[in-house]
Amino acid sequence: MLTRTVTALAIALATLGGCDTIQSDFSQFADSFSQPTPAEAAQWAADPNDRENARRGTVLLANAPWGGAAPYLKMYRLYAEDSLDPLVRAAALQALGRHGDAADAPLVAKSLTSPFRQVRLAASKALQRLHDPAVADTLWPRLVDRAEDSDVRTEIAIALGQYQTPAVFQALVSALSQRELAVNVASLDSLRTLTGQNLGLEEDDWLRYYASTTAPFASGRTYLYPTFVRQLDVWDRLIFWMPTVFETPNTPVGMKVLGARRTDDASATDGAAAPAANRGAGEAAGQAANQGANQGASEAAAEGGPADASNAASPAKPKSVP
Repeated sequence: MLTRTVTALAIALATLGGCDTIQSDFSQFADSFSQPTPAEAAQWAADPNDRENARRGTVLLANAPWGGAAPYLKMYRLYAEDSLDPLVRAAALQALGRHGDAADAPLVAKSLTSPFRQVRLAASKALQRLHDPAVADTLWPRLVDRAEDSDVRTEIAIALGQYQTPAVFQALVSALSQRELAVNVASLDSLRTLTGQNLGLEEDDWLRYYASTTAPFASGRTYLYPTFVRQLDVWDRLIFWMPTVFETPNTPVGMKVLGARRTDDASATDGAAAPAANRGAGEAAGQAANQGANQGASEAAAEGGPADASNAASPAKPKSVP
């Protein structure tokens, strides 16, 4: 009888003790239905005292359709150059890949030698979207360096598909013999794009082709950076007020192809037409970025935000970016 009583009491106490946890879980569930306002995202991104806030805010701004405004770009470049936190720097590199221009490619390429894998990976993916022939000779040595992580080499092999040079061709052919299948497949795909040929995974076949012609890239195809796409699930359909939108492959900014338009060109051309609340948040981020070393940076961002944050447009649901 005593045993039953003690057991029942223990169950009751456990149930009471779990109320806070259940309430917290429901609170987090409810919070998932609302996105931060532009002013909140700007404040987080420019927070000099909280690196997680800076990373989270930068990601939110980068994935917003208006995230390519000039004040934001200034902040991304500042973080990509000077941030000591690898996750903040990786987020800034991702943002530059999405909203930057060809002039940002050398800045992004500097991070290919970072001691942090997350930073090198972000830089490799960003350079798939930024075209500047000057960075080709920075990319291909990282591909043939077998000490580099295989996922970084895979992304570099993809990025090299936009540069029709002998050195790039030789590096991609060399990568066909590396141990990792993902690197092999990415290198083969880039060789197909560069040359228009489909010669398989044998190095000798590609070398013979290159030696047999004076114009190995004459039949090359237009390079398109890859994007992530998946099937929509039940959760995607339940949140009908926040539709999931995937990017489509496109040409990198800086690559001149007749009739091609970059996926996020709208963020630059439509920036002047962005809602006033969004522009205010952008100005806030720019002001705070300039004062990143000062304690008052987040206050500067808050002062530039919309007067009524509840009426400001929320950042779009982040898209999946490779």
